Amino acid sequence: MHGANTARKAVAELIGGARAGRGGALLVRAEPGLGAGALLDHAAASFERAGPGGTVLRARGVAAETAVPYSGLHALLRPVADRAAPDDPRTAALARALALGAAPADEGPVLAGLPALLHDLAAEGPLLLCVDDAHHLDAPSRRALGFAARRLGPPLPVAMLVAAHRDGAEDPLLAGLPVLALEPLGAAAAGAFLDELLPADADPAVREALLHSGDGNPGLLTDLAASLTPAQLTGAEPLPHPLPATGPRLRSAAAELAELPERIRTLLLLAAAAYELGGTADCSTLARAAALAGLGPDGADPARSRGVLRCEGDRLRFANSLLRHAAYWGEPPERRRTAHRLLARALEGARAEDGRSGEDGRSGEGGRSGEGGRSGEGGRSGEGVNAGASHRLLALRHRAAAALPQEGADPELADALAAVASDTTATDEHTHAELADALWRSAELTGADGGFGEAQGTGVRAARLTAAAEHAWSAGRPYRALTLLDRARTLPVHDTVRGRTELVRGVLELRNGVVTDAHELLSYAAGLLGPYDPHTARRALLHATEAAWAIGDIAGFRADLARIAELRTPAEDPLLDDYRAGLDAVLRGDIDRGGPMLLRVLEHAAGERQPWRLLRAGIVALVVGDVAAAHDLNTRALAAARACGPAAVVPQALEHLAYSELRAGRHSRARAHAEDGLRRARRSGQRNCAAHHHAVLAMAAAVEGDAAACAGHARAAGEDAGPHGLGVAATLAQWALARCDMGHGRPHEAAARLEPLVGTGPGELPGTASGRGHFALQALAAPCLVEAAAQAGDRRTAHAALAHFARWTAVTADPMAPVHLARCRALLAGPEEAPELFAEALEAHARIDSDFEYGRTQLLHGKALRRGRRPGAARGVLRDALLAFERCGARSWADQARAELRATGEAAGQGAPRVLGRLTPQQLRIARCVAEGATNREVALRLSVSPRTVDHHLRNVFAALGIRSRVELTRVLAAAGDGRHDG
Repeated sequence: MHGANTARKAVAELIGGARAGRGGALLVRAEPGLGAGALLDHAAASFERAGPGGTVLRARGVAAETAVPYSGLHALLRPVADRAAPDDPRTAALARALALGAAPADEGPVLAGLPALLHDLAAEGPLLLCVDDAHHLDAPSRRALGFAARRLGPPLPVAMLVAAHRDGAEDPLLAGLPVLALEPLGAAAAGAFLDELLPADADPAVREALLHSGDGNPGLLTDLAASLTPAQLTGAEPLPHPLPATGPRLRSAAAELAELPERIRTLLLLAAAAYELGGTADCSTLARAAALAGLGPDGADPARSRGVLRCEGDRLRFANSLLRHAAYWGEPPERRRTAHRLLARALEGARAEDGRSGEDGRSGEGGRSGEGGRSGEGGRSGEGVNAGASHRLLALRHRAAAALPQEGADPELADALAAVASDTTATDEHTHAELADALWRSAELTGADGGFGEAQGTGVRAARLTAAAEHAWSAGRPYRALTLLDRARTLPVHDTVRGRTELVRGVLELRNGVVTDAHELLSYAAGLLGPYDPHTARRALLHATEAAWAIGDIAGFRADLARIAELRTPAEDPLLDDYRAGLDAVLRGDIDRGGPMLLRVLEHAAGERQPWRLLRAGIVALVVGDVAAAHDLNTRALAAARACGPAAVVPQALEHLAYSELRAGRHSRARAHAEDGLRRARRSGQRNCAAHHHAVLAMAAAVEGDAAACAGHARAAGEDAGPHGLGVAATLAQWALARCDMGHGRPHEAAARLEPLVGTGPGELPGTASGRGHFALQALAAPCLVEAAAQAGDRRTAHAALAHFARWTAVTADPMAPVHLARCRALLAGPEEAPELFAEALEAHARIDSDFEYGRTQLLHGKALRRGRRPGAARGVLRDALLAFERCGARSWADQARAELRATGEAAGQGAPRVLGRLTPQQLRIARCVAEGATNREVALRLSVSPRTVDHHLRNVFAALGIRSRVELTRVLAAAGDGRHDG
């Protein structure tokens, strides 16, 4: 069972309580297919494994026996029926009921007899009763079970699990029982379920399609997978779209619905067809469609659906997803097409009544204007989703679904679908999915000549498939998008259409695949588009620069900028011109020329509203070091993407905003934005964006001292960052691990991680070195390397990293740079110069708002004062560090500050355990380091003392604790509950 931890825990508590003499009951309510039966199987197996003895009684309700009084009790108690003695006045009525004769006139004695029988059985050992599909039990049996279940409790060792469908109102016969509701699987749990269900060589597109269609229902997922052939599962043959719903559970549900009158089945089919395309069933639309179908004015009344439909506000919902799929796919194709025609007429009739019948959206040329042209720049903004266009689009999609496959092309309907789709702005995944479906259907209905000649018609079809693919990706279905793009790429088309298809393919690879491949695709697309559509070619090259930046390819980035300059577009774009020329100058080392251009980009962005252009301006702000401007621009980009779309830009805007928060030292805000961005990136199928969010979360966890979370997020980032060539994410993840090492007092490990990233030789740009880390992060990580190397005793590496950082500080406006520079210089300075440099760093802190960075400066300052034998002065500084770390939740760093305070003779609010009270603060610090496995030399470097001092203190520790070895010391500290790591 996947995603059922809460349910398993509840069952375990029930079973454990029963075996301990604390009986009880649970009513498990779930839709069919959610695993109620599997939960009962798990409960029975767990009960039998829990210990010797005990009895399990099981039964399953059967619809055919619902009218037979006490048939449910008969099935459940058949193995112990002889224990209900007819001559025992307590159980005599129950025994007569179990004989399935005439129903007793008075049910009271039967109700009383069941608890009595359970009491007798429990005297011989624990008892578990499992009843599945209780909604199919006869009413007297349900009444008796509910009566007995409400009376279970100490000291009776009896547990009862009753599973029933969650189809509507609560069963009054089982009222009063604790309810355990099973919910559909979340995306992660459903994915894990499919990983076990599907063969190892299953095509990822199959997994995506099943997740999209399965509603998180394990039973439905199983049936959908069973409907596919081996060739379809492995990708050798294309998947049907949409997936047909067959399989044993769906056939059973369809057989159940087949027993209903045709009028009810027609209503259910209409509702299911509405769900199939719209994801919901609007009551007013269904009422119109039902009337058109001849069901009468109240034909859509859910009360007539025999419990299959229920009303929720102005929507009708199916009792469960299995019934909904069966109501649609269990009907013949012609009846399904008729349902779609009726729904289309109902929607068009509603428009006519609203006075909108004069405009049906069928402008024949509109379908060719701009399909596939929204690759990254976001299309129109500020319009929102027009309700009229949405209704027209849904009506046309129903028309398309009603079209006969053998009839082939319908150019007029195809053009109308494309025209209305182009008039609809998507701001969420659901609308993107609707537009993807509309444009796919439009492409399917476009003839070989499209009504414009064969070559042009093929181009129109390819353009519509490309646009459908872009919307499918934005809806979180990248593999569906790839399928549509592959179909478009097989068509013989003009370079303009091919270029747009390759542009979308490149963007998809940029967001979800290997970035170097994305760069090649985007560069190729720009080459195809350049002679005919320079504006779209420029868009492709801008995405190519994004790919080159992600890789860390400065030469490729500059080459793409040069190609942008060669394009001739009719409209002037001062922001883009300064962006291109300024970055090119900076990346060739000409800061004096490029800096003013980049500052003009920030001026141009003051009135900008397009999300992508705001994000590019935010990148420029970080390059020049204006962190406040970067935060403002990225915040505006996020607001614009949320308000006006496209929805796929939102996780990217959150990524940029989280990075700017990290640069500002506001790690808790960065974590909040990255958590939101990670959820959205996963939902929209943007694995590369998700990797960046994982890297940000790793850095936030490093600051907070959560080593396990830091390692987990760094590992998750690396799973895609390495294979996909994401230099920024890979570098940030390693930097986070190094910072985590520093927080836990492991400078050697931190320096070993950082030195390869930052390097010690000169780099291409000011502030960069010869390391293999991303060029944009080398300077930012250098202060961490200086600190780690200095504490590890490697002053040569520390000085080399400081020299590179000093050159970067001279050319950046980043307010954090002077703080880091002064702090690093103080760390490497002698005792005479260090206080003045620490004071300089503290003065620079007044211009920034970062408790964490302030705490680090004060911690290093306090360590230096204590090392200079000034414990009194160190205490006040270390108290400030401790408070700063506590304010920002930096737990491991706060532990370091407390340890330093203890070394000065102050308790710092957390005294050592009594067994360790015999040690001085310095002895306790050394003991902890040794218990972690550090050598005497490593302890000396960590605590800034000599190895001889460590040896002296360690001998005294052994004498004070009465031990003779380091192994014994580790055991003593563990027994005293001392597991802290001090730096």
